[in-house]
Amino acid sequence: MSETTAAALLEIHTSALAGLGSNPRHFARWAALAADEDYPDADLSEALFHSYLVRGDEALTALWRRHLTAWDFAEGPHWALGAPARTDERRAAVYDRLRFGSDLCKALDEVAPVAKLPGHTVITREFTPWYTPERAAARSFYWAAYERKLRAKGWSDAAIASLDEASRAVVERLTDPEQAPARQAKGLVVGYVQSGKTANFTGVAAKAIDAGYRLVIVLGGTLNLLRAQTQRRLDMELIGQENILRGADLADIDSLIGVDYVGDDEDWPAFVQHGGRPSALGAFDIERLTTRDKDYKSLAQGIRALEFEKREPTRPLHDPANLHHAAARVMVVKKNKSVLTKLVDDLKQIRGLLGELPALIIDDESDQASVNTLDPKKWEQGKTDRTAINGLISRLLKLLPRAQYVGYTATPFANVFVDPGDDEDLFPSDFLISLPRPSGYMGVQDFHDLDSATPPSERTYANSQEKAHVRGIYESTGDRLQEAMDAFVLAGALKLYRAEHGVPDGPFRHHTMLVHQSVRKDDHAELALQINSMWHGAGYSSAAGHERLAAAWAADFTPVSDSRASDLPAPASYEELRPYVNSARQLIGSGGQPVIIVNGDSDRYFEQLDLDFDRTPHVWKILVGGTKLSRGFTVEGLTVTYYRRTTQQADTLMQMGRWFGFRPGYRDLVRLYIGREEPFGRNKYVDLYEAYEAVCRDEETFREQLAQYSVVVDGKPQLTPMQIPPLVAQHLPSIRPSARNKMFNAELVEIRSPGRPIEPAAYPVSGAALKRNTERWRPLLDAFGPSPVAFKNPPDGSSSLERSFEALTGTVPHADLVGVLSQLEWERPGHFNPHLTYLSQLDGTLAKVDDWLLISPRLAANTRVEARVLGSVPLSLVRRSRQGDKTAFGRIASVEHRVAAQRLIDSARSAPTPPGQEGCIGPATGVALLYPVVEGDSHGHVQAAVRNGMADPSKIVMAFTLIPPTSAVSGDRRLVRFRAKDSRHSNDAIIPVSSS
Repeated sequence: MSETTAAALLEIHTSALAGLGSNPRHFARWAALAADEDYPDADLSEALFHSYLVRGDEALTALWRRHLTAWDFAEGPHWALGAPARTDERRAAVYDRLRFGSDLCKALDEVAPVAKLPGHTVITREFTPWYTPERAAARSFYWAAYERKLRAKGWSDAAIASLDEASRAVVERLTDPEQAPARQAKGLVVGYVQSGKTANFTGVAAKAIDAGYRLVIVLGGTLNLLRAQTQRRLDMELIGQENILRGADLADIDSLIGVDYVGDDEDWPAFVQHGGRPSALGAFDIERLTTRDKDYKSLAQGIRALEFEKREPTRPLHDPANLHHAAARVMVVKKNKSVLTKLVDDLKQIRGLLGELPALIIDDESDQASVNTLDPKKWEQGKTDRTAINGLISRLLKLLPRAQYVGYTATPFANVFVDPGDDEDLFPSDFLISLPRPSGYMGVQDFHDLDSATPPSERTYANSQEKAHVRGIYESTGDRLQEAMDAFVLAGALKLYRAEHGVPDGPFRHHTMLVHQSVRKDDHAELALQINSMWHGAGYSSAAGHERLAAAWAADFTPVSDSRASDLPAPASYEELRPYVNSARQLIGSGGQPVIIVNGDSDRYFEQLDLDFDRTPHVWKILVGGTKLSRGFTVEGLTVTYYRRTTQQADTLMQMGRWFGFRPGYRDLVRLYIGREEPFGRNKYVDLYEAYEAVCRDEETFREQLAQYSVVVDGKPQLTPMQIPPLVAQHLPSIRPSARNKMFNAELVEIRSPGRPIEPAAYPVSGAALKRNTERWRPLLDAFGPSPVAFKNPPDGSSSLERSFEALTGTVPHADLVGVLSQLEWERPGHFNPHLTYLSQLDGTLAKVDDWLLISPRLAANTRVEARVLGSVPLSLVRRSRQGDKTAFGRIASVEHRVAAQRLIDSARSAPTPPGQEGCIGPATGVALLYPVVEGDSHGHVQAAVRNGMADPSKIVMAFTLIPPTSAVSGDRRLVRFRAKDSRHSNDAIIPVSSS
């Protein structure tokens, strides 16, 4: 046996792994087959493989990391025997299939650790699987090209595997493009604000085209600028140079007339290259029906542009004999009435062919312009009037009976759900896919200390997102606008410093600051003038200006960067940074104008603005505006945001979340200046930071619910898209079917929460109702002992210190607690019913809960207000506020109290907790945190609710958080249950009111 070189072993392993495909099998056998012809004497031992891994052979390591990660991420493969994706159990199943020894497994784990990332969530109706791994692998020309492009851009194996699985989940729920019967599927993909949804739909388009979809229509924004950005992205990363050139010779200038990108786009060399015309390489070409600069005007060659040559003329286009030899057509179309009308009119002329044509419609920002927003009350009898864009998309779907519709949005509360009963509307009746939060993404968790158990007094730049990134604007701080502008200059200087000291400078190409203080255009002009004057008076080249910047650098940027970016180069002193400050000042002030007003919504406006981040080499500017900035428009390089609102007009989620996104190489420099005491109406103030946190918390809770209920039970989904509207209504009670004579057919009957908190929030507003609820709780308050019990939470990821608090405790029978809960009144009738249905069955019907440990936490002595409630032992009153324009409270239980309660439940899972200072709880005991809440926004409100040591029961909200024991679940593991109000139409989302 000769010595086997690294190159030879790489060739053998590459061939063997290609043979394995999506199914790990006995590797030694496949390696022997791969070596048989060219390397018959190769050393294929695990020892040699192990030695190359230990030596750090990059090519071999990269090969195995790619394949192991793909197997780790595969969703539900038969060979995994139920081992969940992205876990050590899954990796062990892979090694077992490969028949690897323990030493080799350890070496592979070292170089390719399991990426334990969250996966996508799928809510789906049952479907017929057709997009098998084998079929996907057999035709993967454009997906493979896209994957290579992503690797060239620096995407990790885990990020690509995640995209691979998420895009597969979409494509497999579309209709098989080869099947004879025509069928339309409609779905929705939910991402995060500015989190890379385009990458997902590019992957979906690539796989769909490979599978046989021959017309792809992307609805890309309401502005030419946004449409052109989407077109360019698809051209660069999917369609590729050869399909753009269509035989034109790069050396022949005359042949390039009318070809976009060549000569006027510096990134042209980075566009995907297939190595020749795809049709000459055994695949098929993609013909563009739109270009970067030309939206859809008419079919370029008339009807012939959609004529497909059939190899078998007597068979339909969707027959495999014809389908996989036909070129695909792609168009990126603006959501504009005249553009879509032209497209619909042109397609109507083709008629017969359209019935054979597998088509895919991808709707970017699908809750913008696409959804029918006309008032149903004004609809004529039996006729649905539609907003222009919605009506035209519906006509497209009618003209293309084999078209599939996939919408993309950034909020799971999209108004796509408003009218699921309209067959011609865009309700995602087949699937909803919630994408995971991408690695490297800065979202709500990076600006808010959600569920942090660290006391505010112990929070540092290292353990607090708010302290690191958020700078509150209060009456006492002044407007902090100069400080924000200084932060923008310093952040720019630090980017330039890092670029010159080895940090890749691609992400620093653009550097922007967004200022949004008003929705009025006149205010924008005034504010821009103010900022311009401030800029020229800031003295950035004077001694006083540098002294101010040096102080800000030392007090703010240095400590944050030291704690969060210690691996990045940093100047040792301000003097070392000073030359870069001068360069940043020159870049921002170039052209004599550091400020750009962005408040238009027309194509002409944006063309004059010349704010194309793709085609402008460097945009280093302060942008003033916000509300009119179109959805889907990404402010590249956004580092400092100054956000205040001096009007009662509510901003959209997209608008408020514009500071979210990817910030590679400068996460530590990101700053959010946000109003914490903004005027709102008459004599009212709003904390914008807290208001936005409440919105995000609602969304995150809903995403968690979707993940919980997506688990398949007995081969069937617990939750289907048709059942989502009433689940959404739990969070947004205003959501209803849009027609007055319709109602949701799915009724949410039961929510089961074994081992998980139940925390209702819609308590009554009426003082009389509050008093009645307090009286109902009164008998249980006698269970509290007179002496407090100490609870301790050990150090964890949020704090290195042990934390403790005191509470009164007592135990009550399960029947007594349910008896009280069943009598309570709620601001929204029926709000608690799904939880109550579950709790009522814990008497042995569903599972058995014996009793509940009541815990009434005591606040710290310096803030504690104690009072008797209708003669009870003295209880510690707490203050909570209702959310903005909603009657519901935000979080009821404090994080520290909930952590302690959860620890009790978790520790009782296998055995009772030993008697001690934290109480005694068995596996059939639940925990109830009980709070006498006073609504208000100051300590004075709490004090005002007490007189002579007695709390006013009409001012007390008896709020609670329940955590049932983990054993409180039935054998079928179902967590949510719905009932069709009209069982005759169980598959219909909405039904006539009279039907029930």
